Amino acid sequence: MTIPDFQTLMLPVLKASEQGEVKIGDVVEKLAGEFALTDEERASLLPSGRQTTFANRTHCAKSYLGKAGLIEATGGGRFRITPVGIKALRRNPGRIDIKYIDQFPEFRAFRSREGESDEAGAATKATEATPLTPDETMRAAQQILEGQLGNDLLDRILTASPDFFERLVVKLLTAMGYGGSTAEAARALGRSGDGGVDGVIDQDALGLDRIYVQGKRYARDNSVGSGAIRDFFGSLDRFKAAKGLFVTTSNFTAQARETAEFLSKRIVLVDGVQLTRLMIRHGVGCRVEETLYIKHVDEEFFE
Repeated sequence: MTIPDFQTLMLPVLKASEQGEVKIGDVVEKLAGEFALTDEERASLLPSGRQTTFANRTHCAKSYLGKAGLIEATGGGRFRITPVGIKALRRNPGRIDIKYIDQFPEFRAFRSREGESDEAGAATKATEATPLTPDETMRAAQQILEGQLGNDLLDRILTASPDFFERLVVKLLTAMGYGGSTAEAARALGRSGDGGVDGVIDQDALGLDRIYVQGKRYARDNSVGSGAIRDFFGSLDRFKAAKGLFVTTSNFTAQARETAEFLSKRIVLVDGVQLTRLMIRHGVGCRVEETLYIKHVDEEFFE
């Protein structure tokens, strides 16, 4: 079973409070059992890693029920059903969602307050049409933006010079914590090869461990095959290196990945998609244009 969306959870959350005051954490556990979620589904985290997806959606369902006046917070993460909520359950609704709770004056007043901002009104309408919580919608939009940014970065890399690709790999590795400073890493690298990077970089500041790095600046449709991986393995052998990093702007064939997996030395393959993801994560070749914060009520503050 897939994790239910937050609108599907509205009715179960309301029913969970039917007998009196409940704690949201207990409701999350109770509903996870009712929906027969697997251990993997229960443990599935949001991209932030701070909350599980199911808990986030349950909290969101509770929030919307509160805006409609069907439940009320009692403090400390606890809530209870209101007379309006009891009356709604007595009608035995088959489903409670945003369209359903729009009948209640409290929710319409909330939407009216949101309507003072065109952006907020548009966001509320968009929430009706998607099974995602507002938090998830923002993160999904972020993934789309980062996907577009990744494509733009790759286009720029492919139109730049081979020397630029070498400097890019050096910059990325130092941003990830390898090779000390950029100047030290640049000295550690050997001479440029055939349009890519071909050299050694220190894994630590003292040079006690080294990584052999090779780069291939290929067009998107020019995949790296298993032959190139075997050649790279031979280079590692000559340098008496135990591990290597192979970076390309294109991708690796299935045979190339299989070859890297079964060779006796550790070889990490980074294709064009992963390369741009690492650049975005470590702020290489891109910068923050605007920061959006997702904030929630601090329950302890109101205790």
